[in-house]
Amino acid sequence: MTSAEAGALRRLAPSARRFLAHRKGVLVRLALWSLAESGQAFLVGHAVARSVDEGFLAGDPRRGLLWLGVALVAVLSGARVVRGVFAQLAGVTEPLRDGLVRRAVDRSMARAAPGGPGGTDRAAVSRLTNQVEIARDSFAGLVLTLRSFVFTAAGALLGLLSLHPALLVVVLPPLAAGLALFLVTLRPMAAAQRRALAADEALGDHAASARAALRDLAAGGTEPGVERRGADLVADAAAAARTLAGWAAVRTAALGVAGHLPVLALLIAVEWLRGHGVSVGALLGAFTYLVQSLLPALHTLMTALGAAGSRLLVVLDRILGAETETETETGPEPVPDRVPEPVSVLKSQPGPSTASASAAAFAVDMAAVPAVELRAVTLSYGARAEPVLDALDLCVAPGEHLAVVGPSGIGKSTLTRLVAGTLAPSSGEVRVAGRPVTGRPAAELAALRVLVPQDAYVFSGPVGDNLAYLSTDACRAELDAAVGAFGLGPLVERLGGLDGTVRPAELSPGERQLVALVRAYLSPAPLLLLDEATCHLDPASEARAEEALAGRAGTLVVVAHRLSSAVRADRTLVLDGVRARCGTHAELLSRSPLYRDLAGHWNS
Repeated sequence: MTSAEAGALRRLAPSARRFLAHRKGVLVRLALWSLAESGQAFLVGHAVARSVDEGFLAGDPRRGLLWLGVALVAVLSGARVVRGVFAQLAGVTEPLRDGLVRRAVDRSMARAAPGGPGGTDRAAVSRLTNQVEIARDSFAGLVLTLRSFVFTAAGALLGLLSLHPALLVVVLPPLAAGLALFLVTLRPMAAAQRRALAADEALGDHAASARAALRDLAAGGTEPGVERRGADLVADAAAAARTLAGWAAVRTAALGVAGHLPVLALLIAVEWLRGHGVSVGALLGAFTYLVQSLLPALHTLMTALGAAGSRLLVVLDRILGAETETETETGPEPVPDRVPEPVSVLKSQPGPSTASASAAAFAVDMAAVPAVELRAVTLSYGARAEPVLDALDLCVAPGEHLAVVGPSGIGKSTLTRLVAGTLAPSSGEVRVAGRPVTGRPAAELAALRVLVPQDAYVFSGPVGDNLAYLSTDACRAELDAAVGAFGLGPLVERLGGLDGTVRPAELSPGERQLVALVRAYLSPAPLLLLDEATCHLDPASEARAEEALAGRAGTLVVVAHRLSSAVRADRTLVLDGVRARCGTHAELLSRSPLYRDLAGHWNS
């Protein structure tokens, strides 16, 4: 036995004794029903032997049929015995399941509670949904099969002994050999089962962590490492499954030895047994004991111990065992909740960043080249669908503040995605700073523009890291100035300052939007795209944020949530599904009926 299995048994033994000690009544009733099963096994083989020796071979068919009737009654009584066994089984298995669920919940809550280890216990889902059910089903199977084997084997062996002691000499050696070979496989199978479960948990934990950190991974450029880690975990899980399958093959060989050799040995030894006084009826009774009772019970026992037994030991240790031991045996560390940034974002001495270097690579004469230019851009979601944007031309000058308005679903978000380069037009061309954006690498696009969507993204980590995520050379003074410009001081103070920790679930949607807006404000990208990124802010906070963003060096394009955004903008683009109109607030009030309607709606 490995040290892990030995430790598991030592930890689980006291709990098992306490659990069983509180259910003595159920165990006694279960044993009484099992005694009836033992008597049934004894009667079936004994009645067959007597029907042959004392009935048919003795010339008394009536007596033979009477004994066969006794065997039939014994067989039919098995249904009543099984019903009684299952009625008592629920009194043992369901309390076990309830106790394991409580233990798993308590353990997860203790980890998350103040003073606990902290962090997200992702394995708790596996324990509650999968491992608890494995434990209950495995425990029920073990109780059924162990009980059945012990009492059925006792009845069958007692019956063989009553027929003739020589029968045991022939039957017992192959039975013992198969059982011994099977017992040899139990420990390595338990170890293989443990590794398989650990690999499954590690793979699930990695997948959950990677899914939660997808944006961080993409921004940090660490996807290849995470992908390699995932491939390694898949390979580990496959190797554990192959090892488990190998030991399952050995167990199958043990089943073959124990399940077939006794019958073969009895057939070979018929002449020898007849020579030692074994009657024909005793031989038929011995075959009945083997085929009807002993071998099926042994087969079920070996199957249950080989599969359910090892699973039960491992799963109970995962749920009830020492927490530190459980967590350290899963192998290398999974993906953390947040990926480490390549460079600290609170440097005292600013230096060139990757984004700044990329922006410098695309530096152009901003006075001569439009900040945003759309040339006959058409976008349809499907070959036969009506275009969302149809032959749209647009030119936004460097440093201009443009608002985009229109009814819901008219294509405002589609427009920002086209300009951001995350969506390709069906026809036409989109340029930012004179460069086509369609098909451009993500790193180059990140240097040219920042897109802030309606659902703002923040990650678990320091406040300063969230704010300066797009500007790794931002110093603390710049962060403080940005926090003041957006009125974010109370929130930062509540979180513990720039070194405090952001927990996204504890922030309101408006607070998350402010964090994302400050992050965009600090970015070196020359173009900011806000897709209703202020919809969760009150009017005063929205005005303050847009004023700060408009005063930033660069171009600002805002999908307006309120009319006030259009009024503050240099120009407003109105999308109405027929033709786009662009102009100042005053110009659009006189030229665009839709804009007048929208203005009236917002004012009301």
